Amino acid sequence: MTENFPDYVDVDYDDGTGEDPADYPHINDKIEKAIEVTRQGLEQYENPAVMWTGGKDSTLVLYFVTQVAERYDLDVPPAIFIDHYQHFDAIHDFVDRWADEWGLEVIYARNEDIGQYVEENDLEPGDDIPVDELDEHNQHHVENILEYEEDTFPFLLDTYAGNHLLKTVALNDALEEHDIDGILSGVRWDEQEARADETFFSERHDPDIYPPHDRVQPILQFDEAAVWEAFWNFVVPDTVDEFPDDGYVPEGKDDLPDDLEPADTPVSPKYWEGFRSLGSEISTEKTEDDPAWLQDLEGTTERAGRAQDKEDLMERLRDLGYM
Repeated sequence: MTENFPDYVDVDYDDGTGEDPADYPHINDKIEKAIEVTRQGLEQYENPAVMWTGGKDSTLVLYFVTQVAERYDLDVPPAIFIDHYQHFDAIHDFVDRWADEWGLEVIYARNEDIGQYVEENDLEPGDDIPVDELDEHNQHHVENILEYEEDTFPFLLDTYAGNHLLKTVALNDALEEHDIDGILSGVRWDEQEARADETFFSERHDPDIYPPHDRVQPILQFDEAAVWEAFWNFVVPDTVDEFPDDGYVPEGKDDLPDDLEPADTPVSPKYWEGFRSLGSEISTEKTEDDPAWLQDLEGTTERAGRAQDKEDLMERLRDLGYM
């Protein structure tokens, strides 16, 4: 753990208390706050990192990180990508492509003990894994942290045990291995009820649960529509030279200028296909055929395509270190 953390950090852990996206009514208000929080995140922490899923929210955070780092002559921290073994292949391709394009260092966080067991036993998602086949570290999490009493758990991301072991344990192990003291993430107030009370700087200081660190959350104040507004007005034009900078919003895959293809944009291909939220390949479905930004963002639920059992467990999972 970084020596003397968090004594050297000077941030306001109450910043954002009682607020919601309506307190930042214009896109410029949201961006101004995002820049402020991002700059503090890069300046205050000795070993920051960016949580990157390949989704729109974390990619927007990554955009702010690179822009702020360039403006204020700061280092771009590494990105942490949690490989939970159940991603869409297109997500891996997207992350690899744009990490190379942007010159990013990517830390691939994996629960390799489970991954090795799955590979050796040729398991498919949903197959059971015996708890006593796990190493001591994972058994500790199952028995003492989760207080899980079953003899097996399903190799499935969107379950209580599966999510914790495949994502949270993998993340916490990476934080510890790389001595990360602040992680910038794409959590938003409006995305999920369990996140509605988050603040821009959120303490995770209990060493019995996770490596002590802070969550830095620059886009809490964005709603889904504002994320896409930022993409088409700033992220894509600033990344793709051929893309117009006048707020052009494509109506589909065949509506891009200058012979551009969707793969030429830093927008995950799953959003072009109609997915609005990216989880696992097994338990996430697209909501419509239209691209995500053209769907009814106000009248429908963003995470409707996600497995409901994990959504109902979100509060418990977040207490254990889930994003």
